[in-house]
Amino acid sequence: MKTLRFLIPLGLFVVLVVFLAVGLKLDPREVPSPLIGKPAPEFALPRLDNAQQTIRRADLLGKVWILNVWASWCASCRDEHPLLVEYSRSKSVPIYGLNYKDTRDAGQQWLARFGNPYHASLFDQDGRVGIDWGVYGVPETFVVDRQGMIRFKHIGALTPEILRERIEPLVRRLNG
Repeated sequence: MKTLRFLIPLGLFVVLVVFLAVGLKLDPREVPSPLIGKPAPEFALPRLDNAQQTIRRADLLGKVWILNVWASWCASCRDEHPLLVEYSRSKSVPIYGLNYKDTRDAGQQWLARFGNPYHASLFDQDGRVGIDWGVYGVPETFVVDRQGMIRFKHIGALTPEILRERIEPLVRRLNG
């Protein structure tokens, strides 16, 4: 009976250690999105550079595209931005920006200062479309296929490795 009294706490301790060990190996940037494999949410937003022009999800059907959620107030967006500018020069896939919870002037000034990698940037001032996409914070990047299905989501700033090892092969496969 004494042995059992010691084995139960020891067993619970071992289970706790296993859960902690597994948790420490997880990458917090790889939060699984419930939207992967599902249609991209509907949207109709004005362009950042022209409030009279609206872009809708339906306008993008038939092509593979990237949605990059960004804001002028976001420090990590500034870190990833040169990579997006460089990648956009390859013209391998159109990149659309989603200017999230920002002001139109600040977003336009930011792109003028740091370069504009976007085919177009959508203006989501109140963040409602971002919420529909399951945005936790900025930056976040999505790859959407020709049928409008979300195929990939990355939380945080893109790196050359993520672009080279995850996004570029996926875009090639979806365009193939």
